[in-house]
Amino acid sequence: MATTAYVALLRGINVGGKNPVPMAELRSVFEREGFGSVRTYIQSGNVLFDTDLPRAEVEDRIEAMLECALGLDVVVVVRSHRQLRSVVRRAPTEDFADASRFHSDVLFLKAPLTPKRVLSVVRRRDGVDRAWPGTGVVYFSRLSERRSQSRMSTIVGTPEYQRLTVRSWSTTTKLLALLDG
Repeated sequence: MATTAYVALLRGINVGGKNPVPMAELRSVFEREGFGSVRTYIQSGNVLFDTDLPRAEVEDRIEAMLECALGLDVVVVVRSHRQLRSVVRRAPTEDFADASRFHSDVLFLKAPLTPKRVLSVVRRRDGVDRAWPGTGVVYFSRLSERRSQSRMSTIVGTPEYQRLTVRSWSTTTKLLALLDG
């Protein structure tokens, strides 16, 4: 059976001292579970790996594995190499290409959360915030010079926020570069 390359985006580990996990330990847990070519990127819960498991089983299996091995009850969002490439290709070019003017993020959604639902609860300030739906993601940018006025943080505390994980545009593109190898 063919293997597929994936990235697992773990929500809320090593952020503000919460859910501390050394990356070597995280890699070891993935390897013990039979995932191949396991690598991590930065301390915020990005794990690249290969598996021949069906895509539909991967997220649940990783969440159960992390609960059992590390006692962590965290949301895991998984995207295949192909899916992550599509996320990067479909980004709104003006904002996401100009890091000097815009601070851009990708909100990766865990099904059944939809971009439409997220866009209905995330508030935006005119002239500062912009957001676009994507496939399984919401693209969000803030005008850098007015970033402190952004309303993106209004999503924190909503039920929808519990079903997504945020990655900066630079982290998202670096993860794709690592998968491209």
